[in-house]
Amino acid sequence: MTSSDITKAVSDLFVIGGGINGCGIARDAAGRGLSVTLVEQNDLASATSSASTKLFHGGLRYLEYFEVRLVRESLIERETLLRAMPHISWPMRFVLPYHPDMRFESETPTSKVLNTVMPWMRGRRPAWLIRLGLLMYDNLGGRKILPGTRSLDLTRAPEGGPLEDRFLKAFEYSDCWVEDSRLVVLNARDAEARGARIHTRTRFDAAHRDGDHWSIELTDLATGESRTERARMIVNAGGPWVGDIIQQRVRIPTNEGVRLVRGSHIVTKRLYDHDKAYFLQGEDGRIIFTIPYETDFTLIGTTDAEHHDPSVKPVCTDEERDYLIAFANRYLKRDITADDVVWTYSGVRPLYDDGASSATAATRDYVLKVDGGGDTAPVLNVFGGKITTYRRLAESAMERIARTFPQAAETWTAGVPLPGGDFPVDGVPALVAGLRADYPYLDARHALRLVRAYGTEARAILGDAATLADLGPDFGATLTGAEVTWLMEKEYARTAEDVIWRRSKLGLRMTPEQVAVLDAWMVDRLA
Repeated sequence: MTSSDITKAVSDLFVIGGGINGCGIARDAAGRGLSVTLVEQNDLASATSSASTKLFHGGLRYLEYFEVRLVRESLIERETLLRAMPHISWPMRFVLPYHPDMRFESETPTSKVLNTVMPWMRGRRPAWLIRLGLLMYDNLGGRKILPGTRSLDLTRAPEGGPLEDRFLKAFEYSDCWVEDSRLVVLNARDAEARGARIHTRTRFDAAHRDGDHWSIELTDLATGESRTERARMIVNAGGPWVGDIIQQRVRIPTNEGVRLVRGSHIVTKRLYDHDKAYFLQGEDGRIIFTIPYETDFTLIGTTDAEHHDPSVKPVCTDEERDYLIAFANRYLKRDITADDVVWTYSGVRPLYDDGASSATAATRDYVLKVDGGGDTAPVLNVFGGKITTYRRLAESAMERIARTFPQAAETWTAGVPLPGGDFPVDGVPALVAGLRADYPYLDARHALRLVRAYGTEARAILGDAATLADLGPDFGATLTGAEVTWLMEKEYARTAEDVIWRRSKLGLRMTPEQVAVLDAWMVDRLA
């Protein structure tokens, strides 16, 4: 190999981690003209980025911690990204029932201030303070699309129906829903379309500085083969493994740390008929959401618990399940039990270790740290972050990368749609109607699911199929061979789990026998 060939083989950026931060940075960098390689040891979004509460929100409760900058940035991003991905994100109204016994968590800055100036409140949240917080929430981000806050009389409003009669008043405000794992995949696809190389099932083993670049050792987990790649800069977006990568694989001395916080969720049969979520405040200061989910279900979460080892798969414990059930039952007229739970999931948030006294109080803001290595072969470590601010995190990362790559183009991602998102925010009904007109064998539910997953690309999946049978095998729950082929060829899916739990949530509707048939069909296609 000539020296010219060696130069060509060196990537500008080598991104470790196929979650939302890694894929967002890869997309941004590729769009600026940098050569990018991304590796993920499992499937895309296989950890934290598929285990969120599925909310695209400003973080109302973060105002209690005076994290105004984070909330403002999140609220601005909320509408920026609604326009970029109206198929996988949509507005949702949240109902916040009020009761005089609601309390702040005792360690929040707001609680400490109120306990000083209004000790007779004993940590309770006064209604006027909640309304003031919602007024700030409405206006911090320059809201243009979403409607503002309003008050509800729960004795008359239908939103009071599912709640216990002791709740007489509520506030209703706006936030958004997002299909978290699909967001990751679409960022990876767009990064690849702009020149990035995306390698899933590829383990990052080690890296060492070799002159002005990194020498990076990898293992292809599908074949067991090892290889070495070269890059001018590493981006460590390893999520829960960010600390392990720093200490064990790149071996950079640092005082920065990550705090692992487990968030668990339960999914039940649908608990109420309307399409709004509830923001429920506990007497201990904690909050949970109950959210309409996949048409026939309700999502309830989340918990905050310390999780000490990233190699231990997070699961929703029986204690966490029971905590969420008991929390919801303090609000709902009809008690739920463990028998109503149809699925649970849990994820680990890799928060920046800011020394907070509890997992709940730890900052949700992102922190970016560059180890310079002099002027050559730097590494950027990504701590924390949340789905809502992933695009701004990527822009901030590029600001820190600019010293190494002054040739990189300017910011570009704001307002640029993700694949399938090139239609108006309110355009879903028209897309569904058009799809059903051109493919009359689709029922309303099937057509809506395709639009919500693929947007304008739904037509590419259906192609010239004149009947449902033309779409290939029927795996159940409206999943067809044509769709699975698309997911394998365009969206990096390799197993049934990739398809039914990350590219979709059809696992909630498919039988074990149907899943086995799907998995065997995919294995045969990959052979």
